[in-house]
Amino acid sequence: MNFLNRLSKSFLGLAILSSLFGQVIAAPDTDWPKKPIVAVLSFPAGGSTDVFARAVSVPLGEALGQPIVIENKPGAGGMIGLGAAAKAAPDGYTIHISALTNQSISQALFKNPPADLTKDFVPVALLGAIPHLIVVNPSVPAKNLPELITFIKSKKGDFNYASQGNGSLSHLESALFMQRIGATGTHIPYKGSAFALPDLIAGNTLMMFDSVTASLPHIQSGKLRPIAIAASDRSPLMPNVPTLAQDGMKQFDVENFFAVYAPKGTSPAIVAKLEREIRKILTNPDFKARLATQGIHPQFANSEQLATLTQSEKDKWAKAVTSANIKID
Repeated sequence: MNFLNRLSKSFLGLAILSSLFGQVIAAPDTDWPKKPIVAVLSFPAGGSTDVFARAVSVPLGEALGQPIVIENKPGAGGMIGLGAAAKAAPDGYTIHISALTNQSISQALFKNPPADLTKDFVPVALLGAIPHLIVVNPSVPAKNLPELITFIKSKKGDFNYASQGNGSLSHLESALFMQRIGATGTHIPYKGSAFALPDLIAGNTLMMFDSVTASLPHIQSGKLRPIAIAASDRSPLMPNVPTLAQDGMKQFDVENFFAVYAPKGTSPAIVAKLEREIRKILTNPDFKARLATQGIHPQFANSEQLATLTQSEKDKWAKAVTSANIKID
C-alpha cells in the first residue's frame, strides 16, 4: 500500500499527538459503552465486508466490554447501509464498517446518494484491504487472462457477467475490463458476493470480479477457477495466479480498502477510544496471521490518515467513473 506508506511518514507526529490527546480526552467517557454497539454493514453476510467486520468486531467488543452487533443492510452498491448509518444517533452506539473503495465508487455513480463518507461521518480507523480477482465457472475453457479475453470476444456479447451490485467496485472493474478488451456482455448485478457466487457456480454467469475472501472456499473446492488478481501484488494464498498486469493488462491494480466510521457528531472521546482499541487489534501478530489465511490484509491507519485516504478515494473514483463514462444499469 504505497499510499499508506506515504501517509505513515507524513502523519507520524500527528499519530503520536492523536494518541496522547485521545488518552487525555477519553476520561469523561470512561462509562461508555453501557450497552451493545451496532455495526452497520452495506453488504450481506458471507461477503468480504462481513467476514472482515466479524473478525474485528469480536475482539473489539471484548476490549470495550460490550458486544458489537453486526447489522447487514445490503443493496444499491452499499448506499442503503451507508444511508442508514449516517442517520443513526451520534451517541457511540452505531458505527459503520465501510467497504471504502466500493462506497467511493457508488458515491460517484449514483445521482442522489443518501450520504457521503467525507461529510456525514467521522473517520475512526482504517482496517486494511482485501484484493479482488477474476473468477470464472470451471466450464469456461480459459485458464489464463489472454485465453479468457479470446473466449469472451468469441461470444460476441452473448454472455452474462456478475457483480456485487450496481455501483460496486466489482461492477466498475467489470465495466472497465470490458472497455479495455473491446467486448460487451450483459451485466447481472447482485446484492453482494453471497448472492452472486451461487449463480456463477451454477454457470448462469460466465465471470466475476470478486474478493479473494469470498471466492477462496469455492476456488479451493474446485467450483470456481481463478484467472488473475486485480491488485498490485499476487495473493500469498494463490501464488500461482498472476496479477492482471503480469498477464498483460497494465494499470489495472486496485487497493480495496475497508474502514470504520462513526456518524457525524460522535464524541471525540469515543472516536479516540475506538481508534486506540482497533489499533491494538490490527497490530496483533496473531490476529494478522489468522486473517491472512482468509485473504485479508489488516493495516491500521488512524483517524487523520483515514480522513485523507477517504478524500483521496472519493476523488480517484469520481475521476475514473467520469473518464470511463460508466452508467448505472
